[in-house]
Amino acid sequence: MAKNISETRKIIDKVDTEIVKLINKRAKLALEAGKSKGISGAAFYVPSREKEVLKNVFAACKGGVLSDEALNNIYTEIISACRNAEAPAKIAFLGPWATFTHQAAIKKFGSSDFFIPCSTPIEVLKEVESERTNFGVVPIENSNEGSVNATLDMLVDTDVYICGEISLKIEQCFLVKDPKVKITRIYSHPHAIAQCSVWLGKHYPDAELVSTASTAEAAKNASKETYAAAIASEAASKIYKLYVLQKGIQDGRQNYTRFLVIGKINTCPTGNDKTSIVFMGKDRVGMLYNLLGIFNRYKINLTRIESRPTKKKAWEYVFFADLEGHSLDKKVIKALEELKNNCVYVKVLGSYPKSN
Repeated sequence: MAKNISETRKIIDKVDTEIVKLINKRAKLALEAGKSKGISGAAFYVPSREKEVLKNVFAACKGGVLSDEALNNIYTEIISACRNAEAPAKIAFLGPWATFTHQAAIKKFGSSDFFIPCSTPIEVLKEVESERTNFGVVPIENSNEGSVNATLDMLVDTDVYICGEISLKIEQCFLVKDPKVKITRIYSHPHAIAQCSVWLGKHYPDAELVSTASTAEAAKNASKETYAAAIASEAASKIYKLYVLQKGIQDGRQNYTRFLVIGKINTCPTGNDKTSIVFMGKDRVGMLYNLLGIFNRYKINLTRIESRPTKKKAWEYVFFADLEGHSLDKKVIKALEELKNNCVYVKVLGSYPKSN
């Protein structure tokens, strides 16, 4: 048995050597491609191309041992490392470090790029608008708590585009500085507190609940107080040296947050895309019913729609919608043209590949 293990390990070592050689070869090819893109002015990050790469990888490993999720994680890091050798990207995100937005940014871009924490979605937007960063990552909606209004509002008046989306499963953890003391104060973001209301009511009904700008800030606060705790990610416990007293304390098992990647690029169609728009209809009876009928006639599925006040006039609203398809698809072009003819205002916020 020992001999068999020894022989197997030797084979593994040889395979590892071949893998490293191939990764280096890939990085060199990426550098060559980067030089070509530099001449043509093309963006170094092309979401449609990265989607195609992952699709090919999944197909090549069909029936293999590794899951699509595992392959996605591995290849995201390989692509990130190769892109970093070509042209390191700067990614702004809603911080501080160890927020779920930070984790989503790493999931999308890998860990080889440069990440810059920002205190608000608007600050992320300004970093991208000023081109101090190449892209930004902001939360847009949670499956249990709904939309992030600050993100919706900022998308109306900007020249940046949505060029990607990320879906991240959220596992809230109960973090403490000292697991032996009685907890009297609990810090967290309002959404996280709401997501864990049943668990909190059962285990800490008398504790003071203190809202923070992020779950990571909550962990930072709890790290400074002996009798305080935080609801945050496991990643935050490592950064702020806290004990994970309980994992998965959220009330719903299916708790996901969707994040947007914003940048100054338009993505090419992949055949599996989503388009986000904002529009304001003309004030008349049956306005919204008639506008939604446009998408029905062109057989375009709306995956999300909601209203927000314009903040310019009382009781005036704009509508945000996500639809299946790319803004360059023929039927989407026709639908949007008809929508514009029946609206005061229509803006395409971006077309992008659907998240895995």
